[in-house]
Amino acid sequence: QVQLVESGGGLVQPGDSLRISCAASVLTLSTSVMGWFRQAPGKEREFVAAITRGGGITHYADSAKGRFIISRDNAKNTVYLQMNSLKPEDTAVYYCAAGRPRWSEVEVTTRGSYDYWGQGTQVTVSS
Repeated sequence: QVQLVESGGGLVQPGDSLRISCAASVLTLSTSVMGWFRQAPGKEREFVAAITRGGGITHYADSAKGRFIISRDNAKNTVYLQMNSLKPEDTAVYYCAAGRPRWSEVEVTTRGSYDYWGQGTQVTVSS
C-alpha cells in the first residue's frame, strides 16, 4: 500500500523558516510528479508547489513564489518544501501528493491530478 508521510510541521513565528518533508513507501517517487497543497480552517485545499519527476522544473502558487522552495531527493524517496518568511496566513495543514499529471499549469495545480496523498502536517505561524 502506497504511503506518503509528511513531517516537520510545527509552531513558528512570523518571519521564521521551516522545512517540511514527505517520505514515500512502496511508491517510487521518481516516477511521479510531486505536489504540495495546503488547507486552512474553513477553506478549500489549495495548490502550493509542484516539481517534475527529475526535479528540473517547478511551479508555485503566487502566494508561495519567492518564499517557498520545493525540492526532491529521489535517492531518498523524499520531497521537501522549504518555507521562508512565513506569515500567519500560511497557517494550514500541508499535504504532499503524488501523481502523473501532464506538466501544465492547469493539471499540476488541480487536486484531481494526483493519485496519492499524505495525511498532512500542521504548520502554524503565530506570534
